Amino acid sequence: MKLLFLLLTFFAALFTPPASHQPYAVPALRRQFHEAATDETAGRRFHQLMSQYTERDAVVLAYKAASEAIMAKHTGGLFDKMDRVKAASRQFDEAVSLAPQQPEVRFLRFSIESNLPGFLGASKHVDEDRAFLVKTALQHPKSGLDAEAFDVMRDFLIARNHVSPDEAQLLRRIAQ
Repeated sequence: MKLLFLLLTFFAALFTPPASHQPYAVPALRRQFHEAATDETAGRRFHQLMSQYTERDAVVLAYKAASEAIMAKHTGGLFDKMDRVKAASRQFDEAVSLAPQQPEVRFLRFSIESNLPGFLGASKHVDEDRAFLVKTALQHPKSGLDAEAFDVMRDFLIARNHVSPDEAQLLRRIAQ
């Protein structure tokens, strides 16, 4: 019986992809999010994957919310677009409530909300998230972000002029 259990465990380990190959592994989601933000086909593929996610990991939920917001770009009518933005907002609220101090969650919400047209009134957290992200980034490597996430966040904040020139200079000096 023990031998059977050991064999089953061994074969299960052989056929289980490593965490980095799991569909909801954060490094994979980062890459897919980046592609989805610039390519409609990738956006639809990313949304399809994320719409199947039913767990409650705050970071993955934030990527799910981001996928919903990205689909608003590719939806036909104004009401459909607004429904997508509202759904994304609700999902971001859930993700932030699960992990309010998780920088990647706050960064994803910020990256989406800061790109929404102002007339939608859906960018309620931009100032709060920007302040949180700058403070967090300036604490790196004790920021709670891995090197890849930190680079993405720092580059986004600087390239999109979401930080002052002094803050940009400080952020550029931080090494991984």
